Amino acid sequence: MRIAEIIRQKLTLAFAPDELTIEDESARHAGHSGARAEGETHFQVRIVSKVFEGMGRVERQRKVYAVLSEELKDRVHALALTTVATSEVDKIKT
Repeated sequence: MRIAEIIRQKLTLAFAPDELTIEDESARHAGHSGARAEGETHFQVRIVSKVFEGMGRVERQRKVYAVLSEELKDRVHALALTTVATSEVDKIKT
């Protein structure tokens, strides 16, 4: 199974997101530290969820990192996160 799909499955189960976008940015990092020839090492994730209500940015990101801890130990080198509470969607730019 591809890493992006594993990320999608785990985040969907943990956060029941209203929105989830996962972009594999590995090609942009070819030749950089942590990059692998087969890719799937650098991701950008935007997740909107009710679960994030009342949490600060750091707490939200820690929760995502905890869910993806196995992938971050071995396969994923970089994970850029945008974590948004459902009630904040209309207040921020995408």
